[in-house]
Amino acid sequence: MATYKKRGGKPKTKVEKQQSIEEGSTTAEVFNTLDENVSKTEQWVAANQKYIFIIVGLAAVLVLGFLGFDKYVQQPKESQAMNDMYSAQKYFDEAVATAQDSLFTLSLNGADGKYGMLDIADTYSGTNAGNLANYYAGMAYLNMKDYVNAIEYLNAFESTDDVLGPIAKGGIGDAFVQLEQLEDAYDYYVQAANTKTNNYTTPMYLYKAGVLGLKLDKNSKALEYFKTIKADFPESTEAKDIDVFIGKAQAASN
Repeated sequence: MATYKKRGGKPKTKVEKQQSIEEGSTTAEVFNTLDENVSKTEQWVAANQKYIFIIVGLAAVLVLGFLGFDKYVQQPKESQAMNDMYSAQKYFDEAVATAQDSLFTLSLNGADGKYGMLDIADTYSGTNAGNLANYYAGMAYLNMKDYVNAIEYLNAFESTDDVLGPIAKGGIGDAFVQLEQLEDAYDYYVQAANTKTNNYTTPMYLYKAGVLGLKLDKNSKALEYFKTIKADFPESTEAKDIDVFIGKAQAASN
């Protein structure tokens, strides 16, 4: 498993970061290109909260009832966990919509006697709701630029879902980019692209892996990823200017 290093000092403001990055020419191009796409993760989460909870609800229904333990112990625990998550999830929705760190903090820690995602992940560990709380906590930390905690909680989240699984892996990749651990970020983007195939996450993470691949001199792999986007996902957002990146990768490979 990849390790991650905390960077000293307080995080830079967005303006300061931009100025610093642009002084780094090649690295700046990588970060600028990736930063334009990081918000897609947040936008998807904001637009698909019902979808996420339907998945978890259905999973809970399928799991509960197989054994007596499920009926008399696990089922009440799942139900209570989902009830306790309501307030934290509401804060998360509002935080994504308004980009307010204070609301992400409330989502994490809870308020007015209500559980936050951190409480739910701990108290209801082993339940579907507790697992999902790891995802929400990781995404909240990612939005708050607490990248070390984002990695920790997203790594704790387990999912075979076609979208949530790749989004979690990709979120870890985004965190590693911000920590300037580009090799680790590249590995997680490749995992995110290969975890499940769909028209949203697959081209997005192939694209991110390709951009980092160019930076890391993995030019042949970058070319492969860009060509896959063009051939298999021609209607995706990433395919719009993909010929430009194919040209860059071909030139770098020669």
